[in-house]
Amino acid sequence: MTTSPTTIGDATTDDSEFLQVSEPFRREIIAHCYRMTGSHHDAEDLTQETYLRAWRGYGKFDHRASVRTWLHKIATNTCLTALSSNQRRPLPSGLGGDSFDPTDTLLQDHEVPWLEPFAGTVDDISPGEDADPAFVVGARESVRLAFIAALQHLPERQRAVLILRDVLGWRAAEVADTVGVTTATVNSLLQRAREQLKTARPHRDAPAALADDTQRELLAKYVSAFERYDVDAIVDLFTDTAIWEMPPFTGWYQGPETIGTLIRTNCPAERDGDQILLPTVANSQPAFGLYMRGPDGVHRPFHLQVLDVGADAKVAGVVAFFSDTMTEDFARFGLPALPYDQSPPDRE
Repeated sequence: MTTSPTTIGDATTDDSEFLQVSEPFRREIIAHCYRMTGSHHDAEDLTQETYLRAWRGYGKFDHRASVRTWLHKIATNTCLTALSSNQRRPLPSGLGGDSFDPTDTLLQDHEVPWLEPFAGTVDDISPGEDADPAFVVGARESVRLAFIAALQHLPERQRAVLILRDVLGWRAAEVADTVGVTTATVNSLLQRAREQLKTARPHRDAPAALADDTQRELLAKYVSAFERYDVDAIVDLFTDTAIWEMPPFTGWYQGPETIGTLIRTNCPAERDGDQILLPTVANSQPAFGLYMRGPDGVHRPFHLQVLDVGADAKVAGVVAFFSDTMTEDFARFGLPALPYDQSPPDRE
């Protein structure tokens, strides 16, 4: 953008002023669009569209609402326009059916628009005082994979209402104005959304609040077990109801022994040193980029693991995301194309 005033219709937009007041909220808007769509890539595109619409309309913005509220309103309607009733991004466990047999052939489905991980963490507004305590989520919980996956079961308008009411803490009247319905309709949509959300997360343990030292110790054991390819040690780190899933593979697997069998029978690793894990953060959760050693001895990006830490300092679930663009995906999470010990000689 230029820094000179731009005339749009009857209004004049000062680009520098617009950027000054709007840019502090960009990360919030990306997170909001991610909750609505379940796709970080789509969220970034929709945020760009939101800011373009806001820039075009800034000259007529009357400041009766805060800039933050105004941007969220534009973002919500931008997302609603982009979504359709049958468009959702599930995880394999959200497709229905029982846990898969880990000895069966792994099947991929690239036609399903799978849920995507969110790079890093977010800082959100505290929820409103009148929101249902059973569904109020804080800054960290509002982008956790389990919550985002559950949101995908809701029709897009219910999804918007629940996010605006229970995550952002808006009043019912504000939500009604944003989505173009009555306050009574907002309350009805919210009630249905909350009820449906109860049944959309039947397999998920509540996230544990572990002390930092306890979590660091657990994650260190996790990395060590994988890098040594000690499947028994890996199994010991999972809760009894832990879930493992890995889109675009359609299967999901529940229970430590089942997960262990899956790793033994389907993981290309064979021995100590075949895998290297580097830490990152996804969906405000601990995550690791896993690099697999190839026939040439070089470790390359294999998949991104996002962990749910459960009770008793154990792992309650792992989503291992595969894609055809793992190197680019790793970069988005601050991970190098090669593990540090295999960087080119001229890398500092």
